[in-house]
Amino acid sequence: MEKSINNYFDRLKGAIDKLDRRELSTFINTLLTARDNDKHIYIMGNGGSASTASHFVCDFNKGMSYKQDKKFKMICLNDNVATMLAYSNDVGYDDVFVEQLKNFLQKGDVVIGISGSGNSKNILKAIEYANSHGAITVGLTGYDGGILRKISSVSVNANIDDMQVSEDIHMMICHMIYSILMNNDRKLLEELIYA
Repeated sequence: MEKSINNYFDRLKGAIDKLDRRELSTFINTLLTARDNDKHIYIMGNGGSASTASHFVCDFNKGMSYKQDKKFKMICLNDNVATMLAYSNDVGYDDVFVEQLKNFLQKGDVVIGISGSGNSKNILKAIEYANSHGAITVGLTGYDGGILRKISSVSVNANIDDMQVSEDIHMMICHMIYSILMNNDRKLLEELIYA
């Protein structure tokens, strides 16, 4: 088993090394700008990516906002199971995210779609809607990024043909941002911003 364990960790380490630091910097700046301008951030995913989206909300709304003067306002579109099931049953699964955005989205808000393949129809539909209504869109993807990478204003691609490693990278990005912002590592933040 040790060889298989090492192979997995080698793939993960290789993917981390290949991450585009400018993409990460742009993503961080997008989130900070939304927070500082009192904008909402909507995030969504399917399957494991849904769990990652939920985790982002916990870390940003509580972890990075508690006792802070400036707070993040992040909403996970896959957390309300009843709403998702209602839209899925009555309208169609491709519309579970876009229909929720129609209730809330304002110009200048940020909409984040997490999709390992970059081709999840319900996420693409929501991102297209957000693009056409003045939002800033972000795609967190794996593989070659699929359509999501092409249509998002901001893209962060794990750049590996491996779903599990891609999902690891997306979760790691959440924790990296948390660490940078909450540990007040200004030097590292400046390096990311001005890289």
